[in-house]
Amino acid sequence: MPDEKIWINGEVVNWEDATVHVTTHALHYGSSVFEGVRAYATDNGPAIFRLKAHTDRLVQSCKVARIELPYSADEINTAIIDTIALNQHESCYIRPLVMRGAGDWPTGLEGRKCPTDVVIITKEWATYLGKDALEKGADVQVSSWRRMAPDTHPAMAKIGGNYINSQMIKMEAHDNGFTEGIALDVNGYVSEGSGENIFVIKDGVVYTPGDWSSILLGITRHSILTLLGDLGYEVRFQTLAREMLYMADEIFFTGTAAEVTPVRSVDRIPVGSGSRGPITKAVQDEFFAITSGKKEDRHNWLTYVHEAVSEQ
Repeated sequence: MPDEKIWINGEVVNWEDATVHVTTHALHYGSSVFEGVRAYATDNGPAIFRLKAHTDRLVQSCKVARIELPYSADEINTAIIDTIALNQHESCYIRPLVMRGAGDWPTGLEGRKCPTDVVIITKEWATYLGKDALEKGADVQVSSWRRMAPDTHPAMAKIGGNYINSQMIKMEAHDNGFTEGIALDVNGYVSEGSGENIFVIKDGVVYTPGDWSSILLGITRHSILTLLGDLGYEVRFQTLAREMLYMADEIFFTGTAAEVTPVRSVDRIPVGSGSRGPITKAVQDEFFAITSGKKEDRHNWLTYVHEAVSEQ
């Protein structure tokens, strides 16, 4: 980490110098928005997966949170590309972060007089839900913590303060011996994991909660929906009762960190045969073939870092 560089407010600084003041508004009130993005190793160097979609969502999250973003989407994209190139990553996780910074303290709860700080961090990172999870699956529980009601927190915006809920889900799962938790929505229907969208497969049909279930509209989720369509699978958006998780033939999570991770068991009840199912494997194979550059990028999802730098 000390050898890596971080982009902050238009400047590149050493890892240890990327600091904020203790009066930073976001530290006190969660007034930040962020993205999680991945760059994958390919024969043509690192390729960022769905860069534009992530940056567009960052802009929209700022709009919802009323945080003024002092850079354009194109400027942020360029900064992400340059930071990856500077750190010489072959593959990495990318964290753009926009937050209300330190002003005259106390600034008050609203914090609109605080300056906006923009940070881009890149770091090499492997699998999120365990070394073998992509093949063998994750053991999860249904959490006692509900997802936020639609008139409480804006679930479709990726706001830092929202993730207190995710932390409670994740910590409870770990304390109970599980890898991850699945939250229900305010009406008791399946919502999502602490940081992942969920897909449930029964009798060859793929089900997933819609945006009415207090979910983040994941970019990996959108990508997998596209690939499921390419592969000819039927997808239904509907409310899912908890017991559907126990009756499912397959379940998998999607997310930038989780990528496409099968669920092996829910509340210690095996999902299907207790191993990765055929539809999960098919969509995994397609996803990783595209992100690795081994298959044609037919949806124009990849931004090749070295190529983008040479064009600047």
